[in-house]
Amino acid sequence: MNLLSVILQSPAPGGGGLGQIMFLVLIIVVFYFFMIRPQTKKAKVEREFRDSLQKGAKVVTIGGIHGRIIEVNDKTFMIEIDTNVKVRVEKTAIAADATKALDSNKEAK
Repeated sequence: MNLLSVILQSPAPGGGGLGQIMFLVLIIVVFYFFMIRPQTKKAKVEREFRDSLQKGAKVVTIGGIHGRIIEVNDKTFMIEIDTNVKVRVEKTAIAADATKALDSNKEAK
């Protein structure tokens, strides 16, 4: 017998079916705990962070633009990046809160 004929043969009757199902369930459980659950936790933390931002907070966008929030809407922020220079960005475009970092840099100077 060659290897191909051994692989193509059906398993013995009554054996191996439960083991294959358990293996599949184990793979799904591992996938959930190592891939899906951490991603949903991260998304929840980011959503809470963006919802907690208020007027006056200094932020950094994902494009690297630093500014101060001057208006908060449902899905957008109005950010002042310089005197009389205002930009409207999506809430999802905010990468970090720079209020503490920028204030500590001013004090260090």
